[in-house]
Amino acid sequence: MLELAGIIILGIFAQWIAWKFKIPAILPLILIGLAVGPLSTFYSEDGTQWIQPIWNTEKGFFPGESLFYFVSLAIGIILFEGGLTLKMGEIKKVGGVIGKLISLGSIVTFFGAGVAAHYFFGLDWQISFLFSGLIIVTGPTVITPILRNIPLRKDISAVLKWEGILIDPIGALVAVLVFGFISVNVPVEVIDAGAGAIDAAGAADGHDAGGSYTKHALLEFGKIIVIGFAFGLAGGFAMYHAVKRKVIPHYLLNVASLSLVLLIFVLSDLFAHESGLLAVVVMGMYLGNSDLPNLKELLYFKESLSVLLISILFILLSANISIDDLLLIYNWKTAVLFAIIIFVVRPIGVFLSTTNSGLSINEKLFISWVGPRGIVAAGIASLFGTKLVEMGVPGAEYITPLVFGLVLVTVLLNATTARLVASLLGVFLKKSEGIMIVGGSRVSRLIAAYLQKNNRHVVLVDSNRSNIEKAKELGIDAINANIYNDDLSDNIELSDVGYLLAMTGSDEINRQAINRFGKRFGENGTFRLITSVELKDKTRINKGEIFCKTHDYIRFVEVAQEFPSIQEIEVHSQEMFDKILGLINENKDAIPLFFKNPEGEVQLIDNLQEIEIENDSIIAYLGKPMDFEDIVIAKMDEVPALEN
Repeated sequence: MLELAGIIILGIFAQWIAWKFKIPAILPLILIGLAVGPLSTFYSEDGTQWIQPIWNTEKGFFPGESLFYFVSLAIGIILFEGGLTLKMGEIKKVGGVIGKLISLGSIVTFFGAGVAAHYFFGLDWQISFLFSGLIIVTGPTVITPILRNIPLRKDISAVLKWEGILIDPIGALVAVLVFGFISVNVPVEVIDAGAGAIDAAGAADGHDAGGSYTKHALLEFGKIIVIGFAFGLAGGFAMYHAVKRKVIPHYLLNVASLSLVLLIFVLSDLFAHESGLLAVVVMGMYLGNSDLPNLKELLYFKESLSVLLISILFILLSANISIDDLLLIYNWKTAVLFAIIIFVVRPIGVFLSTTNSGLSINEKLFISWVGPRGIVAAGIASLFGTKLVEMGVPGAEYITPLVFGLVLVTVLLNATTARLVASLLGVFLKKSEGIMIVGGSRVSRLIAAYLQKNNRHVVLVDSNRSNIEKAKELGIDAINANIYNDDLSDNIELSDVGYLLAMTGSDEINRQAINRFGKRFGENGTFRLITSVELKDKTRINKGEIFCKTHDYIRFVEVAQEFPSIQEIEVHSQEMFDKILGLINENKDAIPLFFKNPEGEVQLIDNLQEIEIENDSIIAYLGKPMDFEDIVIAKMDEVPALEN
């Protein structure tokens, strides 16, 4: 009881540390696991491990093969969640650099790291390519915390984010297939007798020590693929129609989906050994690319479950590594292998994938530098490595410590140096000029379209899907999210956002947006709409926070409804600026918004500091076109109205 409670408590504590210090959770999880596992033998009173998952075949925290069963099921659930996030439409949409990174880049990593593991570390070909298949993946859980506080250009952040999301299930599929290819090639006699019998068994069955592939092995490998895909598609089809036809009540939806994932995993494995992982990835991909109405809710549940499983899993797996395993890779060959993967293989993959992309050399170098391996790699490595050791496959004992070692090295390296490298390469944004607008009403879309036309990166956030779709039709970046959730916190594509405009019809939501995300997305300024109470009693106004001091949300909506366009008026002097601004303020059908200098820099009129009016400066306002010829003959440029 004490060990189980301790693992859960330590796991969640590690997740909290990761959140608090903005580092990948896998780092404290593995370090805590090593501290209470193999390293604890140095400081425990009797020289035994504080947590020892397996003591022998009859007793222990997980006696016999219980640990492997738990790891298999946990990895299956984690991979199912990964499959849910893999959208085929997104692969087509991102195209370009990201498409090449997850295809050409993966091929370079697979063959480059495999050849390096064979020639520089001395592993045979099948174990070398299993290792290289496992380290293809990066993963959003390790990329996001590293980049969260580095202000990068949107293109760089998007490349790293989407590579991590899309390559996770792809890398897992590659590793599962390579493992299946290896496992079906191991003679039964070897599995029964252990590593000591491999030479004799291999000779008797036509295998050499390296495990040459036979017709039987190819047939078994094909069986794994066919059975895995068949059960995965069947499970996805069954789940989809059960939900669509409301066969499953809403309150049972999440646990029923979990049960079906486990059922598909077990059944697939019964028909073809080691096909269960492939089946759940395919099932997740099927559901993730369907129009399942409860998909987001299902994802939230699986994410929460995955956090708990990952927390338990990686402390157990790290604790299960022995001092002998660590000593296996404590040599110069490991350093050479890791250096080749980090400094040669990754850059080659990135530079080949970014040819003719428009990215600068420094930007390519930064993307090459940021390639931490993550949770999927470490989890599957532990599972496959241990199973192959049990089968007696030569060199399999290196898989788990090598992958865990690479995970630790890459995460530590990137977490501690990414900001410094970004600074040295000059890929930092000098100033976060992006603008987030909370609220997707017609007014918000008008303002967003105007700002975007003036070369500002604008992101519109709303929980109303209809508003989001209308914004996207106008070419505006829009995110369907609820500000009361953490949907926006991990979005590294928002790293260039430095201004926050809260423009919903609810003062509570506007204030919540500023309080929750002001520090993250409003470092240069946070603004909200004035309330009707503040409009009547100006003493209640917090002047530095108000978007417009003369119109509340209702007046904005009324003006936008009648005059849905933003007008631009040229001004050439301070006197002219003051007169025109006064006339706009006097007109109930016009709302002054922005001042734009001749260089095109846009500022809120109500938050202007001391400025010097130059020729060709512009006042932009929402509302009725007005004639200012009595003041001066000036060109009026009207921004096209929104139709929806």
